[in-house]
Amino acid sequence: MKKKRKVARKPLMGPPPEVMDIKTLAQYLGMGRSKIYNLIRQKRIPASRIGRQYRFSKPLVDQWLRERLITRPEDTEMSLFKPPQR
Repeated sequence: MKKKRKVARKPLMGPPPEVMDIKTLAQYLGMGRSKIYNLIRQKRIPASRIGRQYRFSKPLVDQWLRERLITRPEDTEMSLFKPPQR
């Protein structure tokens, strides 16, 4: 029986683009591509399909993440999506 090879995930270098493909989204979220495909199949993540490829809008993905926070931002000292200080 073959052993499944573990592939190291590369972190996203630099700011993420406004429109991401599966690979870039996987790096942005820190999860595997198969998990993202499962979320798409279950219609649980906002995605657009162009031909045979999926694309993801960064603002929609960020909103999707905010809607699924387990703790309320006011319950923690540091918010995950704190607006940048100017």
